[in-house]
Amino acid sequence: MTQVLPEGRKLLRLEARNAETPIERKPEWIKTRAKMGPQYTELQKLVKSEGLHTVCQEAGCPNIYECWEDREATFLIGGDQCTRRCDFCQIDTGKPQALDRDEPRRVAESVQTMGLRYATITGVARDDLPDGGAWLYAETVKQIHELNPGTGVENLIPDFNGRPELLREVFESRPEVLAHNVETVPRIFKRIRPAFTYERSLDVITQAREFGLVTKSNLILGMGETREEIHQALVDLHAAGCELITITQYLRPSPRHHPVERWVKPEEFVEMTAEAEEIGFAGVLSGPLVRSSYRAGRLYQQAIEARATAS
Repeated sequence: MTQVLPEGRKLLRLEARNAETPIERKPEWIKTRAKMGPQYTELQKLVKSEGLHTVCQEAGCPNIYECWEDREATFLIGGDQCTRRCDFCQIDTGKPQALDRDEPRRVAESVQTMGLRYATITGVARDDLPDGGAWLYAETVKQIHELNPGTGVENLIPDFNGRPELLREVFESRPEVLAHNVETVPRIFKRIRPAFTYERSLDVITQAREFGLVTKSNLILGMGETREEIHQALVDLHAAGCELITITQYLRPSPRHHPVERWVKPEEFVEMTAEAEEIGFAGVLSGPLVRSSYRAGRLYQQAIEARATAS
């Protein structure tokens, strides 16, 4: 019997195979303690009263207390259906709704209402649109800057199939940071991210750096990569022009997602921080519960300081 998912599509063979492996028990170090400071409490009330939507809340991010205390938050644009499927990602794959051209204004107003110092914009891949959603990503950054001139914006983008004219459209919106997440190593890349390529993702970062933007990427560990492959991916990213890197533990969203191959110990994340700094990254955040937008404003400042020192 073919299983039908809540979003209305059939279970893929890969998903059925994944589901044969039960959800893994998390080790004791994968835990967070809620530290609700005054800024967090204020933002929580504001978001509820204004009916605002952030990835921080909707994805149940473990770092929400710290980021909101720093007046930082992340917004998902382009809808909740992605035209691609990555084996680690909890966002549904399906046919997206029509483009909402008013969304950039609403996000900019949410940033203003929340009084954010730094906002991260991320979204789904929109291969159904002629421009892959490039206008939406660019326009959201522009409108946030217009309404919130003192707020930093990080734009975490898909690859737009590597099309230079679409990437340039996004780059010209001048986000403080242009992020594109490679996520994993070449050997297992096609299995984990079949609609992307490792080389194309590196090239997105190179093009952003050549444009003059601060660049950032992310690696997720625990999906079958080796320690040596992680090191090589860090070398590749830095050589491609990546300045900021986050390194995190893979946490499986559901049984139909890729099983966790290993739990990386906290001390190994500490070692990888030193390793990435030695390779030459301007800013590194590495830990079991780090996410790509974690403490994003602080990491951006490290890139600015590194550029100032180098000039």
